[in-house]
Amino acid sequence: MTSSPRTAYTPLTPVYRAVFCDLRTDQVIDVLPLTDTKFDDYIGKSGSLSATVPLPNATLARRARAALVPGRTAVWLERDGDIWWGGVLWTCTPSSDERGRMQAAFQAGTFDSYLDHRILSGPLTYAALDQFEIARELVAHAQKQPGGDIGIQLGHEMSGVARDASYPYSSLSRVRELLDSLAQLADGFEWRVYCYRDAEGRRTKRLQLGHPTITASASDIVLDHPGQIITYSLPADSTVQADVWVARGDSPNSDQSEESQPLTVSVEAPDDLAEGWPRLESTSDHSGVTDEATLRSLAEAQLAQQRMPEVIPEITVRLDGRITPALLGAGIRLRLRDLWHQETQDERYRVVGIAVEPPQRGKSETATLYLEGV
Repeated sequence: MTSSPRTAYTPLTPVYRAVFCDLRTDQVIDVLPLTDTKFDDYIGKSGSLSATVPLPNATLARRARAALVPGRTAVWLERDGDIWWGGVLWTCTPSSDERGRMQAAFQAGTFDSYLDHRILSGPLTYAALDQFEIARELVAHAQKQPGGDIGIQLGHEMSGVARDASYPYSSLSRVRELLDSLAQLADGFEWRVYCYRDAEGRRTKRLQLGHPTITASASDIVLDHPGQIITYSLPADSTVQADVWVARGDSPNSDQSEESQPLTVSVEAPDDLAEGWPRLESTSDHSGVTDEATLRSLAEAQLAQQRMPEVIPEITVRLDGRITPALLGAGIRLRLRDLWHQETQDERYRVVGIAVEPPQRGKSETATLYLEGV
């Protein structure tokens, strides 16, 4: 029997499913219905998930109360059986309206947000060790402590960049802070906790490292406007631009009888000044840094990022088989032709963030991609 045109061309509505598990063991607690779901993920910062569990009866309310335990529950969001998001449930807000209808709204952060809640349990020192290995050692240190293992898997890749690093216990540094500081050094790297289903179908969370950046698919995805791109914006922001960067650390003086001054270094981009850019200065503070070479490396890396007006393209697209959270780090060719781009602009970018709104209440499924130039 021949399918009707409606049957042949109408796409099936994707099925989203939220699986709630024990954070330490990943044992399934429950699968609950969600409404008002929004989620995002990024390279360079934690992603988030917000959603609401409707509570129409006592049975579902009991199940939700057992599953939605902030700080102890992991949330895995599946789309048609594939894992699209994973993280830690941090807040839960049950509520009732004037008619007695109840719901429980919750918010969760990607698994890397857990490292914001972990500090070193002792001093750590590394000499001439690959920066990827130092990153893995920091996560391994957090997971070796009692109750600290949430199952983040560590790889074996290397960056080829050896570093010395010393982290005193007295600094009470958070593991996330140390990872970010290490990654931000000149010739640094990117990191995130990547969630997926492995070849055996198991839910997996892995520390993903990329030098100098995280990359994904080998070939670029082409997106057109008009076309698959529904909306776009190309904001250029010079308020964060700098061609001179001053970085301030802590004093290297350990003699408390002498006056101490924080270590300060300044770096500049003379080519920009010679080309006619005005002098634009910015600063940063780096607690615990007392080595001049390390502080200069941090300043040079920051200056390299801020030398030109910051442009963070944002596009909203219709989802197809090419657009998934696994696209983080992948290349995009953005082709625009409209009143602003009267001659077709064909530029290459990299995906550094994705925010998804599942289909609900008559709204189609869309994804917003956050891009950076390459």
